[in-house]
Amino acid sequence: MLTGHLIRTLDRGAWIFIAIIVAVGVLVPLLNLLVPPESPFHVPNYIVSLLGKYLCYALLALSIDLIWGYCGILSLGHGAFFALGGYAMGMYLMRQIGPRGVYAHPELPDFMVFLNWKELPWFWYGFDQFWFAAIMVMAVPGALAFIFGWFAFRSRVTGVYLSIITQAMTFALMLAFFRNDFGFGGNNGLTDFKDILGFNIQAQGTRAGLFAATCAALVLGFLICRAIITSKFGKVLVAIRDAEARTRFLGYRVESYKLFVFTLSAAMAGVAGALYVPQVGIINPGEFAPANSIEAVIWVAVGGRGTLTGAVLGAVLVNYAKTIFTTGMLAPYWLFMLGGLFVAVTLFLPRGIVGTWRHFRAQRRERKVAADGAGAAPAPQPAE
Repeated sequence: MLTGHLIRTLDRGAWIFIAIIVAVGVLVPLLNLLVPPESPFHVPNYIVSLLGKYLCYALLALSIDLIWGYCGILSLGHGAFFALGGYAMGMYLMRQIGPRGVYAHPELPDFMVFLNWKELPWFWYGFDQFWFAAIMVMAVPGALAFIFGWFAFRSRVTGVYLSIITQAMTFALMLAFFRNDFGFGGNNGLTDFKDILGFNIQAQGTRAGLFAATCAALVLGFLICRAIITSKFGKVLVAIRDAEARTRFLGYRVESYKLFVFTLSAAMAGVAGALYVPQVGIINPGEFAPANSIEAVIWVAVGGRGTLTGAVLGAVLVNYAKTIFTTGMLAPYWLFMLGGLFVAVTLFLPRGIVGTWRHFRAQRRERKVAADGAGAAPAPQPAE
């Protein structure tokens, strides 16, 4: 029943988006694995990893658009949920190294041996099993978001004040994870991964599989968001975004709606971080930097908040531009360009790319309907 409802709510643009992601998820691995390297159609390994990173960012942007575009919650701390999911996956990957590490310890990761740790901390237990790590990828960010949201939303903290405390949260986590005695590798983070699910993480086939998994996760995340926003629940979210006080006066428990969607969004961001780590090969406290969360909000603004597909497009376009501009002589000026882009979008393209395109098409359709209606109107008859 739910599947049937979801299929009926998918419009032409949603089907096109899903088809593009599925096609990319199939074609890129095939062109990487089956086409000879000397062929112009061959996709190199580094391109596979780079595109995979873009799609992980796209899933993060999708999670932000769900709460910002449809519920009006501007979070400047979603980079924390992304990083927590990444650390959960990184802990699993570190446990898979075993005696193949630099210090050949059968249980402790290299950084713990270097820091003279005698035994594995209790919060590392269970991460030698993939199923446990997969649960923690969603449970840890979700739990933090639930606890944070419980106090923030029930205290009716909204607007810029909520944005500031979400940013303070991710900054506090960054400072904590930088500590060597915190048990997560300090400023070096977690790296030097070997295997994932028994497969060599550097192998070409593993890279292709991770890319395909990222595409599948992005499609699944899109479908979940689509199911929410097209339901009655989603209509209430939009009402909260547009008139929170009026929605509360109508009898809706606004805090409960906000808490649910905020927790779900954090879990999605955690999944994005978990897929990001094995493809990039490292996770460190720098991922908690408040600037990363702000940059993710810019992706959504550029693509168009409240559109879902716009968030994905904005994440891919901005990060592609970042790759281009940070590898040349313009690298020191990238942050200035990013800030200028955000100002320009706010002033001249407030609906974002996809939002502006949809607005243009809607206006064009209205003018056409008005013109057809005027042409079909009967001519006035002269009075007798």
